[in-house]
Amino acid sequence: MPTGKVKFYNADKGFGFLAADDGGEVFVHANALPPGTEALKPGTRVEFGVADGRKGPSALSVRVLEAPPSVRAATRKPADDMAVIVEDLIKLLDNVSRQLNRGRYPDRPVAHKTAQVLRAVADDLDA
Repeated sequence: MPTGKVKFYNADKGFGFLAADDGGEVFVHANALPPGTEALKPGTRVEFGVADGRKGPSALSVRVLEAPPSVRAATRKPADDMAVIVEDLIKLLDNVSRQLNRGRYPDRPVAHKTAQVLRAVADDLDA
C-alpha cells in the first residue's frame, strides 16, 4: 500500500489531499478516513489504497501511521511545575470565591487577571 503525508485537509468540507511518498498527490474524502477519525492534520503519516477517481487518483481506506509531533506538547511545562501553578490558581480562586460569597464581584483588574490565568492554565493542561 502507498504511504505519504497529509498535505491539506478541510474538516468542514470533508476532503483534502495527501502527498504520496512517490511524489504524486492523492485526493482524500472523509469517507476514506478510519472510523472515529473526523479530520487529518497536515504532516500526519498515512497509508492508503488508491483508485482512479473522476479527477485523478483518490485515496481509499486511509490508515494513520504516525501523527505529527505537537509543538505545544513539546513545549509543555513539567508536571511538577504545573502542580505548583495549579495550587497557586486554587488560592487565587478561593479569594475570588470569598468575594463572590459576600455578594461582590472582584474588582475589574483582579477579575481580568484571574481570567487570563485561567485561560493560560487551561491551554497548558490541554496541550
